[in-house]
Amino acid sequence: MEWMITALQGGLASLASYLAAHVLLCLVPAFFIAGALSALVPQQSIVRFLGPNTSKWVSYPAAAGAGSLLAVCSCTIQPLFAGIYKKGAGLGPAITFLFFAPAANILALAYTGVALGADFAIARIVLALSFGIGIGMIMAALFREGDLARLAEVETFSAGEGIPKRTLLFLGALVALLIAGTLKLDFLTAGLLHVEMPWAGAAAVQAGLDQLVPVNEAAGAEGLSLQGLILIALLGAIGVFAWKGLGQVDNGFNRLTPVALALTALTLAFAALGMRVTETGVLLTVTGRTLAVSALCLAIWPLARRFDGWDVQQWLWETWRFVKQIFPLLVVGVFLVGIIRVFIQPEWIRSIAGANTVLANLAGVVFGVFMYFPTLVEVPIAKMFLSLGMHPGPLIAYLMADPELSLQSILITTAIIGKLKAWTYVGLVALFSTLAGLTYGAWVDGTSLLILAPGVIGFVALIVTSLHLIERGRQATKKE
Repeated sequence: MEWMITALQGGLASLASYLAAHVLLCLVPAFFIAGALSALVPQQSIVRFLGPNTSKWVSYPAAAGAGSLLAVCSCTIQPLFAGIYKKGAGLGPAITFLFFAPAANILALAYTGVALGADFAIARIVLALSFGIGIGMIMAALFREGDLARLAEVETFSAGEGIPKRTLLFLGALVALLIAGTLKLDFLTAGLLHVEMPWAGAAAVQAGLDQLVPVNEAAGAEGLSLQGLILIALLGAIGVFAWKGLGQVDNGFNRLTPVALALTALTLAFAALGMRVTETGVLLTVTGRTLAVSALCLAIWPLARRFDGWDVQQWLWETWRFVKQIFPLLVVGVFLVGIIRVFIQPEWIRSIAGANTVLANLAGVVFGVFMYFPTLVEVPIAKMFLSLGMHPGPLIAYLMADPELSLQSILITTAIIGKLKAWTYVGLVALFSTLAGLTYGAWVDGTSLLILAPGVIGFVALIVTSLHLIERGRQATKKE
């Protein structure tokens, strides 16, 4: 009974800290972006750059380039992935986008270079770019027929139709909101105004939260602050009002629609506000992020009014549809990860990852999956393991797998593209992450590039040949 209570507490603690710290400024804007992509962007504009028939020299670099701008984790990228996939993006480029954004966005690479050194940052970008495109191409080749059938079933637009300027401006504001809420830059985090609010019971409340949801950096448990508790309550209130306010908006705006939207904007602004419990009360800090998020929330509404009422209704309804599809799986996944994390000790991974072996690299991959950390947190965790003796090879395997795979992201990917495609993707990421660790670890151990290069080139040649044979086999089948 004791271990069951401990496991349950671990699951609840994981869920509470995740909802309080990462859902609002990361995932909420991502849902609205996905809804806008689905409702407002002409499908042909997506197909033109990311479609299955687009030149690989255009679609895959475009997918990687788009992913490099977003500092998101494996869960936050899911609604964006679902949005472009639903609008007709080819499976291959969409998978490249899904892989590259968490693994090698600009912020992750910069942080890796500062914390771990330029060698790790260079290895991360080269491996993520080559493997992200490689995995996308493999997925596209394996499931090409189904992908073409999927594209044929959705409505198409005229070939000459592009993205209207008002849509580009609107999407730009939503992406700016996501970036302003997630980037850790000095001008965003700097305190501009401090306000002390007296509250004698604040310290006692925070002490109770610390005891209920303790902080454990080694296990990735971030605890729950007083601000986090308030944010969870606000998130619940948004859900109550949005259930009808956004869930039935396709039938027309109702009185709960503006309430849900205003409450969402207020909650995002509060999430961007600095809040710290002191001995005498609560210290509120207005930062650059607070001003940026608040200003962008105010700017989005007049930009939305430039669309027809029907278009806005479809945007909000598509946003709510993505929330219903993804958010429950996210909650279940985070809760299960918290339970599993109770029984997995970091010392087990460190004890078998001190050398560049297949088992050690697989351990790095498995650790990255089950010990889920939000975006960028994998870097200080990797630094900690490096200082404790983890070999650089398994460390790279971990850095490749952790941003890409988590239990909750696997569940969500399965819901979007189906079990077969999702588990094929999971297997390819695990395989390529392990190979990346073995290759980098061998180079660190002194193996000459003259020896490693033929092996890597041979592996790439094997993939290319296999894809070519698959394609030829399909063409031969069609002729028969």
